[in-house]
Formats: sequence, C-alpha cells, structure tokens
Amino acid sequence: MADDEGFRDYVHARLGWLSRIAYLLAGDRHAAEDLLQNTLIRLSPRWSKVVRAGTPDAYVRKLMYHEHVSAWRRARHLRAEYTTAELPDGAAGSDMAAETVRRLLLEQALAKLTRKQRAVIVLRYFEDLSEADAADALGVSIGTIKSQTSHALSRLRELAPELHVLVREPSERGGTAVRQLGGNGVRA
Repeated sequence: MADDEGFRDYVHARLGWLSRIAYLLAGDRHAAEDLLQNTLIRLSPRWSKVVRAGTPDAYVRKLMYHEHVSAWRRARHLRAEYTTAELPDGAAGSDMAAETVRRLLLEQALAKLTRKQRAVIVLRYFEDLSEADAADALGVSIGTIKSQTSHALSRLRELAPELHVLVREPSERGGTAVRQLGGNGVRA
C-alpha cells in the first residue's frame, strides 16, 4: 500500500509537468491524455523498482518518449495528424490572445516535424536537457541527437518561418537567444 500511495503522490506532484510534455509530444489534448495514461499504466507495476533506482523523473521521461514513438508506429497507417486553427475557449484580452497565437504557432510547427525530431526538440529546448541526457532519455547516441536536432531546426526554419515571433533578442549575460513558451524562457 505504501508503494501505491507513493505512486499517487508522485503523479499528483508531477501531473502538470507530465501533461505539458505529453501535449508537446502529441500535439493534441486528447492524444496527450492517452499518451500520459498509457505511460502511467506502464509505470505503475514498476514503481517500487523505479523508486529504488532513485531516478523517477528520468525513467518516466524515457518511458513517455518511448511510448510516444511506439504509439505512432502502431497507428501511423490508421490516421494522419492534422493541425487546427481553432482558438481555445475563453481567449480574451490581448495577453491571452498573444499567448494563444504563440501556442498555436508552436503546436503547428511541432506538427511539421517527425515524431523523433519533435521528441528531440522537446527534450533539448523545452526540458532544457543536455545532448547526453536527451540521448539517454531516447536510448540513442549523442550523434543521433545532434543530427536530429540539426535536421529538425532546419526543417522548422524552412516550414515554419513564422516562429521568429517566439525568439527574443540575445540576452545580456551571453549571446544565446531565449525561446519563449508560455512565459517560461528556455535556452537554445
């Protein structure tokens, strides 16, 4: 029973983070819910082992990315992925409107990438993982992360030039640009 409570406590504490990652990967609220549910179903029987290893976030991240790619492989011949231009309900005011535009631009841009490219971009730029940590999360080499990142960024520059609105000027501390997502700066 203690493991069940620990699992519930972990999910409750990390649900927002898990939901955001699932949404960024899936690109759709319903698909993200399915991805998160399937990940948690796979995690539950392994929970005590994961806790003993002491790396629940890393394990859950890896499990979610693998589930994301596996789900795509299972269903790729059954359905296509579509983006939508519909605004979410309750969008009012210029701040919410600007945030909605940024969110839609990002969603549409990520939808133009392959699942592996999307996973690499989410790991590297939204979770701010190093190349080595991203490689570990996906179970691939650092070279694969580098090449997939390069291909994904090139594809985004070509297919989604409108993303320039998500980039701020170089920071005062260094020459790196800061990407914006929902008000959270992520180093690129």
